[in-house]
Amino acid sequence: MFAQIAVGIVGGFLVWAYLSMKPAPPKICGSPDGPPVTSPRVKLSDGRYLAYKEAGVSKEQAKYKIILIHGFDSSKDMILPISQDLINELQIYLLSFDRAGYGESDPYPKRSVKTEAYDIQELADKLHIGPKFHIFGISMGAYPVWGCLKYIPHRLSGVALVVPFVHYWWPCLPAELSKHSLRKLLVQDQWVFRVAHYTPWLLNWWMTQKWFPSLSIMEGKTDILSSQDLEILKQSSGVLNDGQEKVRQQGLYESLYRDILAGYVQWEFDPTDIADPFPNKEGSVHLWQGCEDRIIPFEINRYISEKLPWIRYHEVPDAGHFLAFNGSLCESIVRELLTA
Repeated sequence: MFAQIAVGIVGGFLVWAYLSMKPAPPKICGSPDGPPVTSPRVKLSDGRYLAYKEAGVSKEQAKYKIILIHGFDSSKDMILPISQDLINELQIYLLSFDRAGYGESDPYPKRSVKTEAYDIQELADKLHIGPKFHIFGISMGAYPVWGCLKYIPHRLSGVALVVPFVHYWWPCLPAELSKHSLRKLLVQDQWVFRVAHYTPWLLNWWMTQKWFPSLSIMEGKTDILSSQDLEILKQSSGVLNDGQEKVRQQGLYESLYRDILAGYVQWEFDPTDIADPFPNKEGSVHLWQGCEDRIIPFEINRYISEKLPWIRYHEVPDAGHFLAFNGSLCESIVRELLTA
């Protein structure tokens, strides 16, 4: 009797554990039970669709073409304060897109640093923007930038890494620096990143269970923001992205959780393995970091920049994580990217 009860309890627990770890199926845009498609999209060679948005001058008239790469819980509709005057002065064409699983772009179970880079390349080719282009990646949108530097450097005219994602388990990092930087985060965020790195199959359960807090930014905690970040939010009425309701519409796992996984699993390369993409000085790579950033510890990006002398490092003493949404700083980033 007791053995049967024990077997039943264990069996029930295993079923519960399996169901907890298994993500819900995505609601794919354009499918019978999914959200409608409202944005232009391109069909990739593997059959997936990427949604995109064009702005600025026409690509035919443009002197400079920039592909904007959004961060975590964002989309192609992020509101960067690039003025029309600057766009007209420098003749800039802007292309933004929903990364796989976000907004109206199809999910991709094999999403990785490499696939994000090749998505960018194929998007550029499908839209015929030319053999070379600039890229501007913000926060979590910076790991696709590292992918571009590794896998498609020949397609790049210039690069801006803005408050870029850091991987606390990059082999190039000194152990003490990794530990120190990780411990600067809220404990709940430390655990999310550890789970994603060491036990990725457990991430869906960790993010949905109710016993421990998960990612602070998804809970709307403001204590992870600097005073400058809070002021930018106040000035923007708390809106940094149009159509925020569409960002997660295909499912949390395919948008947010898979983004975390792609960033924090083991990479095929280390940033310090990357060669200078512009050995003849025909372009430049810039890294912008705020010292008051409480989401991305500045010490790691400073260290990476010291190890890669071809990166032009811009450390902004009073800036936080929303550095790119400060009008004057955003325009400085664009000018440096295109004209430095």
